[in-house]
Amino acid sequence: MRSAAVPLTGAASDLDALVEGIGEARFVLLGEATHGTHDFYAMRAALTRRLIAEHGFTAVAVEADWPDALRVNAFVQAEGDDPEVEGALGDFQRFPRWMWRNQEVAELVRWMRAHNASQPSERRAGFYGLDLYSLHTSMRAVVDYLEKVDPEAAERARQRYACFDHFGEDPQHYGHATAYGHASPCEEEAVAQLLELQQRSPHGAWDEDARFFAEQNARLARNAEAYYRTMFAGRHDSWNLRDTHMADAVDALAQHLSRKTGQPARMVVWAHNSHLGDARATQLGEQGELNLGQLLRQRHGKATYNVGFSTYTGTVIAAKQWDGPGLRRRIRPALPGSYEHLFHEVDIARFLLRMEDLGEAALGLRERRLERAIGVVYAPRTERWSHYFLADLPAQFDAVVHCDETWALQPLDADAGHEEEDAPDTYPFGL
Repeated sequence: MRSAAVPLTGAASDLDALVEGIGEARFVLLGEATHGTHDFYAMRAALTRRLIAEHGFTAVAVEADWPDALRVNAFVQAEGDDPEVEGALGDFQRFPRWMWRNQEVAELVRWMRAHNASQPSERRAGFYGLDLYSLHTSMRAVVDYLEKVDPEAAERARQRYACFDHFGEDPQHYGHATAYGHASPCEEEAVAQLLELQQRSPHGAWDEDARFFAEQNARLARNAEAYYRTMFAGRHDSWNLRDTHMADAVDALAQHLSRKTGQPARMVVWAHNSHLGDARATQLGEQGELNLGQLLRQRHGKATYNVGFSTYTGTVIAAKQWDGPGLRRRIRPALPGSYEHLFHEVDIARFLLRMEDLGEAALGLRERRLERAIGVVYAPRTERWSHYFLADLPAQFDAVVHCDETWALQPLDADAGHEEEDAPDTYPFGL
């Protein structure tokens, strides 16, 4: 492994081997082993800037909700009402805000706006969300769009989406009530609204983006309805629906951007390793889970390039329980028998492994080992069961970046990033 590892020293040339490996891939997937590590965000941002500036990538698609990210997209295109990046990130208000409201993302977004200012429209890079948690925000966005182009259609949408009004703003209430037969689902209404919107023709070139954005919100509402209805039936069903939605969002966005520019769009995707590392190479895949990285590989083959990130120890922003405050917390040293522990023994502070360059190391790495995944909740006292799973790492990723000791990212909000207090940890973890 030591002979196959490419040391990363902080030099500008560090990324050369990774860029070479990416080659002509259209979908570059950049993972993370936690949702709160500065080093992962900073390295993904550096690679993203290079892919945009030097290789014509025109989209950054992230594990965030579609309507929240559209405000950022307007900022980087110099089309929104926000004069500063902090305002553009203002719609990221649901837990965990620190995932996107942090200094590392803010710096990338500022750079994208400055870069776009010197580019023709077809080369400007956008910022988009892939996730589906914004049920009510997306429904409101559909109605708002239709109010501008077809008030009668807006009224039909309003009547359909009124089906959800009985359950309040928390979509989990909807999921619970419909899953256990206490109320009828709103599936037909959500599907009907999406179908009507898909049948509309754009009102000229000015409406092409707006109609696509509205259609994505309608698709999100349909899939979120199904997601919350299935989440009480079991983890695998809802997880698979969510990751399929994200894969479909990547494909829809790629098709939209390709139509606009007349050439195949190239995209960078940011999400957790658990979403991007091919699920077929893990015990989770054996248990019935699929994920975004698997689906994109199956659909696009070698046009995808999948990069995982790992750490042995350090600090991280993570909560103790779902919807709790983000705290700066210590990551325990990785367990013996894990990939992270093996990488620690290589004794190189930071390095890149390209799977095509493994040589003799391939045999040992193909033995299944534990792999750690820390989401928005970190439960070190139950770490083996909360945060580790078995994986075949060379089959998961095309390359892996290991940072032996890492540091917590820097949240923008004053209520995140405080030092951890001595309090019990809670389960479950969130990815």
